[in-house]
Amino acid sequence: MKIVDVLLSEGKSGFYFDDQRAIKKGAKQDLFIYEGEPVTDGFTAIRQAGEAISVMLVLDNGDIAVGDCAAVQYSGAGGRDPLFLAKDFIPIIREYIKPELVNQELISFRKLAEKIDKLQVNGKPLHTAIRYGVTQAILQAVAKANHLTMAEIIQKEYNINHEITRIPIFGQCGDERYTNVDKMIIKEVDVLPHGLINNIEKKLGYKGELLLDYITWLRDRIITKRIREDYQPILHLDVYGTIGIIFDNDTRKMADYIETLANAARPFKLRIEGPMDVEDREKQIEALRLLREEIDSRYIPVEIVADEWCNTLEDIKEFANRKAGHMVQIKTPDLGGINNIVEAVLYCKEKGIGSYVGGTCNETNISAEVTTNIALACGADQVLAKPGMGFDEGYMIVNNEMNRVIEIVKYHNSKKE
Repeated sequence: MKIVDVLLSEGKSGFYFDDQRAIKKGAKQDLFIYEGEPVTDGFTAIRQAGEAISVMLVLDNGDIAVGDCAAVQYSGAGGRDPLFLAKDFIPIIREYIKPELVNQELISFRKLAEKIDKLQVNGKPLHTAIRYGVTQAILQAVAKANHLTMAEIIQKEYNINHEITRIPIFGQCGDERYTNVDKMIIKEVDVLPHGLINNIEKKLGYKGELLLDYITWLRDRIITKRIREDYQPILHLDVYGTIGIIFDNDTRKMADYIETLANAARPFKLRIEGPMDVEDREKQIEALRLLREEIDSRYIPVEIVADEWCNTLEDIKEFANRKAGHMVQIKTPDLGGINNIVEAVLYCKEKGIGSYVGGTCNETNISAEVTTNIALACGADQVLAKPGMGFDEGYMIVNNEMNRVIEIVKYHNSKKE
């Protein structure tokens, strides 16, 4: 089977593009809109509509495989590629990618994905969002050609032999950090709530007191509202580097504070994502390495999750090699080709560091389903419920795709016996 045509359409993503630097500088919110001028190149407002491009591969049997090009909410920050606007990049896909795909035989996802991921235009790599979406479509095309799930294709081509079983799903609440927690408790989400702690004045506190209060509330809310006593979710808070800001990136002071958070979270396990952002990859690796070392030496029951400056496959390998944190977020759109997500999870497992197949609220249902298949195939430690910040929709998409894949794989395996 081969590809006979490539169709492209503009789309909306599940959230918005936000100028992270402007928000960190204290941009004020008027309901959902941020006031003030953006500071990151490409932005025309601090918050603007998220966009996507659907890449549709027409196969010679009439089937159509789909992948969605999408970029993270905080595009242009932390060493990432610039803002991704559909009108700017559809012509590039049509001119440079389409000729590489038409008439391609669908023999190997891995080989074709690697070819597209390495393609350069005028001596430069393609935008990560393009590589992300096109390789999704390739994976779905190869799966359709072989009448298998995308997870089975990944396992087959990367020689992964473990059983495909359910993995923990991580829900994120957005700014509705109270109401959406209740939703997560009702649905017994494995990992929660993200928290969106991206503002010191309103969410962290200048001495960290607001986050401490929130974690205390979170613990008590779960204990008093859970249906089953054995419901024991992991608490995972993303603080967007703000802890480092209030403690001047002092390792011991940050560890002291994080210990108070871990104690407040008991009996639940705590993860803190992005405790600091030192605006440089090498410095970020060293800062996280030292913080993990301090936490481990004091047996503080918390896991540190790497996020900022851990964008590409090469970045992830460096963070893993140097134990810069206990877990790495594999921020899926930032890796470009989804073949890199596979490599990243497998590398983290090899190095004994946690693998979190994350991404962004600013993706689509298609990219969420594809990356869920990858997380299942590789046995990641957790996968993000995405897209959106409303929680329910993203959780439904990832949860239902996970359960579908598991049942289809069971069916396929039963036919082999």
